[in-house]
Amino acid sequence: MKQKNYLLLYALSVLSFSTFAQQGLQKRADSLFHKFAFVDASKAYKKLIEKDYNTDYATRQLGDCYAYMRNPEKAAVYYKNAVAQDNVPIEYYYKYAQALRGIEDYKASRVWLKKFNDAGGVINENKITKDQDFINAIFNAKHQYFLKDVKINSELSDFGAFEHDGKLYFASSADKGVSTKHIYAWNEQPFLDVYVTEKNADTIVHHLSKLKGDVNSVYHDGPVTITKDGKTMYFSRNNYDDKKLGKDRNGISNLKIYKASLVDGEWTNIKELPFNDDNYSVGHPTLNKDETKLYFASDMPGGLGGSDIYYVDINKNNGYGMPQNAGNIINTKRNELFPFINTEDILFFSSDGHLGLGLLDIFATVYDEEGTLTDVVNLGIPVNSNKDDFSFFMNTDGITGYFASNRDGGVGDDDIYAYNRIPRLKLDGTVKDIINNTPVENAIVTLLDTDGNKIAYVETDKNGEYYINIDRDTDYLVTANKDGYPQYETSVTTKGLDDTIKSITANFEISPTQKQEEIIIDDLGPIYFNFDSAKIRKDDSDELARIVNLMVNKYPEMTITIESHTDSRGPSAYNDILSSKRARSTYDYLISKGVDPSRIIEYKGFGESQLVNDCDGTTPCSEAQHQLNRRTNFIIIKVK
Repeated sequence: MKQKNYLLLYALSVLSFSTFAQQGLQKRADSLFHKFAFVDASKAYKKLIEKDYNTDYATRQLGDCYAYMRNPEKAAVYYKNAVAQDNVPIEYYYKYAQALRGIEDYKASRVWLKKFNDAGGVINENKITKDQDFINAIFNAKHQYFLKDVKINSELSDFGAFEHDGKLYFASSADKGVSTKHIYAWNEQPFLDVYVTEKNADTIVHHLSKLKGDVNSVYHDGPVTITKDGKTMYFSRNNYDDKKLGKDRNGISNLKIYKASLVDGEWTNIKELPFNDDNYSVGHPTLNKDETKLYFASDMPGGLGGSDIYYVDINKNNGYGMPQNAGNIINTKRNELFPFINTEDILFFSSDGHLGLGLLDIFATVYDEEGTLTDVVNLGIPVNSNKDDFSFFMNTDGITGYFASNRDGGVGDDDIYAYNRIPRLKLDGTVKDIINNTPVENAIVTLLDTDGNKIAYVETDKNGEYYINIDRDTDYLVTANKDGYPQYETSVTTKGLDDTIKSITANFEISPTQKQEEIIIDDLGPIYFNFDSAKIRKDDSDELARIVNLMVNKYPEMTITIESHTDSRGPSAYNDILSSKRARSTYDYLISKGVDPSRIIEYKGFGESQLVNDCDGTTPCSEAQHQLNRRTNFIIIKVK
């Protein structure tokens, strides 16, 4: 499809700032950043720095925020701090160089650009990096997105993907085998229809996937946008009213915007919007965040170029205001098309009038700290190419979505591509008491660099779980601390990870520091057994009663293990069995007297392997000496 014809032819409440709040604030800041809401994101990152939480990361992100807000002075301040960090990603040398160029400090800019090159950085010599506008250069210092396969593309045109409530809506010419009167003469393809399929469906598009109801006509229909409640759809369509094809004075059937209502699972009650006109195109509808404005593209008279982005107010009674041009920061003397607004009210659109990589490129709007629209930024490779790239859509997560392109290597004419913005990495895990097999709440998990400098810390929740956002291509040390436990440490690396990986795990299994009380150790066992017997002796009843009293009454959190033994007489294999029986009988006795089974971590027989004297059969021994080996010992694991 030829680029120039897209429009005409397709026409926190009062709570303490806990570590959990810090985690939530960083998650919110990152989400705002991914959605291009840089003003609000910068405020959140500043709060993180104030609370000394993941300061290095927040500093780098603040530099990026100010770069996108077209404020190189503040960007340079934060980038200067960033490049002083240990193990900082080398692209920040490049970003700092570009910010310095933005404040006309060319000498220092060249120094940092050389450092970037010396560190192995490669400058992509394309139109973006040659641009004197430093925010585009910074945004494209490395790829921000990677692409995923989409199984719904046909051999013809597919574009305008819009995801809602688990379903994917899009426009397609895939209706093969239609009669010749429904073939579009310009490209000899069927007219566009709106299709719908389950998200991530692997099926090939066919006519059974068409949207149910009255949206699809015999001419072009789509793309669409749907209100949050799922009850109203706005869509593009040729000037057609079920009876005839409307045309302008030159015989061209322009696009118009219509809306439909969902009734019993079908889209019906088609109504034309009042600001349409037979003599120019109005299409590609999208709604702002609170659904009070409808944005669209139009080549109506009075615009700045071939086609511009416009909007109308949607009144409370579902009336519409007069079309308003979005202004000369967005619109150029050429074509702006396919507007889309994400959940943070950031406008994305396609243009061949702004500096780009090819024909139509996809751009995002950026705002300053006063909320004033200041510029647009090219999304760069791989979203944009040297061909037409358009109909951008972003999900609520801010990192996934779709766009369309007629670039080389696709399945058909125009194809839908899914994208993932390279996600933040998350370090997560659990801290568990290995002795008691319980989660450890409020353990302090600390993230450090390889030199031992603290980066961030969090507390585990009631399930012993934690997470910390971390950088890619970096080595870390992670420690777990809790009163009553020794410190545990492990190494973590994020080097060489695939871009699709979103999290890595570091679990800690910790043992409490053994608190031994001398009076208990002196009084606790052992007990003894008669020869070739596993029966508890009456002679040991007083000792066992003391153990029960200690565990049930005096130290109700004490845990123990039971270790039983034999003397050396008899076969070794038999003695192993006999000692296990002695351990079991000791365990059963304590349980019968009211000791909680969970307090006895283990009971085990050791046969004749751990004699307490030299009575191993090589020297004569008395019965009393052998008796010392026929024993059960009680090992204290924890006492509180």
